[in-house]
Amino acid sequence: MANPDRNIRLSGILKELIATFIRHEANSNPMITLTNIDLSPDGKRALLFVTTIPDGREQDALIFLKRNATNLRNYLKKNARIKNIPHLEFMVDAGERHRQHMDELVREIEGSK
Repeated sequence: MANPDRNIRLSGILKELIATFIRHEANSNPMITLTNIDLSPDGKRALLFVTTIPDGREQDALIFLKRNATNLRNYLKKNARIKNIPHLEFMVDAGERHRQHMDELVREIEGSK
């Protein structure tokens, strides 16, 4: 069983490096934001949750990330100083999108009062 503190530290390192890679390599249209990382207990798999600005461009972001997954892994190998780089999978962060929608609804309700 893996150490939970190690997974927390590893997630933080990965999140920072992946966000840096995306910032340097991706176009600004759409702007891709890494919102969360779900690291498996053994550290062999990482599920990366992303969102985009503007909304609706998530599929473009996923295409970019999947095409550049090898470059991203190489970047992590060079900069992460960890023994085993996890397998990276990408997913749209639906929770963040729902939260933003709820914020919009609250603003509309408050504006109509």
